[in-house]
Amino acid sequence: MTMPPSPWSRIRDALAPAAGSRASRALSLAALAAICAFLPPAPRPATSPPRVTGVRPLQALNDAFTGYAEHGRSPHHWTGGDSTYSVPMSAGQLWIFSDTFLGTVRPDGSRPPTTHDGGPTPFIHNSFVLWSAAGPRTVTGRDASGRPASLVSGHGHWYWARAGVPDGRGVAVVYARYARTGPGPLDVAWRGNVLARFGQGRLARPRSLTPLPSATRTAWGAWLDRQRNHTYIYGTEKAPAGGHYLRLARVAGSDLRRPWQYRTVHGTWSPDESRAARLSGPVGKPLRTADELSVVRHGRWYALLTQRADLPFSAELQLAWSRSPGGPFSTPRTVHTAPESGPHGTYRNQNVYAYNAHEHPELASHGELVVSYNVNSLHPRDVIDRASIYRPRFLRITLTPGSP
Repeated sequence: MTMPPSPWSRIRDALAPAAGSRASRALSLAALAAICAFLPPAPRPATSPPRVTGVRPLQALNDAFTGYAEHGRSPHHWTGGDSTYSVPMSAGQLWIFSDTFLGTVRPDGSRPPTTHDGGPTPFIHNSFVLWSAAGPRTVTGRDASGRPASLVSGHGHWYWARAGVPDGRGVAVVYARYARTGPGPLDVAWRGNVLARFGQGRLARPRSLTPLPSATRTAWGAWLDRQRNHTYIYGTEKAPAGGHYLRLARVAGSDLRRPWQYRTVHGTWSPDESRAARLSGPVGKPLRTADELSVVRHGRWYALLTQRADLPFSAELQLAWSRSPGGPFSTPRTVHTAPESGPHGTYRNQNVYAYNAHEHPELASHGELVVSYNVNSLHPRDVIDRASIYRPRFLRITLTPGSP
């Protein structure tokens, strides 16, 4: 009885050169057909973006930052901060903060008064927390008297952190320069962008400060994303009706001191910052976002994480999706409402609000987002009386692939 040829023998026979031919002859159409007949079909790409299937607190990170904040006894110790960007380094996970409280937390959960009010609590405008295998440590600058100071500072203005990227064995961070315009907590105005580069082991002082493009009044560095041969730089421009418009630039490689190119309204790239176009939503209108955000690739899709921009101090974290880093993006959809915010929130305080949502892709597994957001109060006394208000919160958002 003759057995039928196995699939592998059919492929082998088809690949064998015909009698009298050279061994290097190109594969025949029959050989290719035989191979294709036994290969599994290629997966069909999803035509709809991933779907959110779950959102829950990332309690391990929440507890880690709470424990660190409340058990320090040094005047140089971090007890709370906002922005909460992160960069993985060989020395550990670097957490990048803007306004920062230092010192200690009392047993009743309050802070002593700040040095500005005659107390012992230092308050600075930017800091790091480096979380290594040995545990976390706070990194700040020092003033002439050796007291804690901002890492990046200047006369008559201050610097709030934007996103950062690895820079060799160190880190490069974009900072936005601000000045006060009045007595209120929100009476501040953006004045320009700079790049601060820090060396490994010398994080307390930048080794260089480089002015960045600022001609269009775009606060660049809201997010930085390295894709293939370029680093994409997202910037925000305050919108008249609330929220911010989003723009996109890029540099070759990862050094942000190299020449910038700007995404134009035609989807091309120009060296002229004035041609940087506002990124669009699903119907071609400019998309409105929060001032700080993230844009991270998940498979074939880019996830824009922001907060609801049409309501001031909204507690809603939203996701929008695009097939490219420059959009157009889908309509942002709410995926989580911060439970701390507003008169019905966990603090029962109408002045408490949530802001500055970011992804931390280096901490996430496949099919999920690790997200942080900050909590604050419009009444400065609240974050003195209850230190726990002014800290990042962390979430784990799970995704399932979209429909093919």
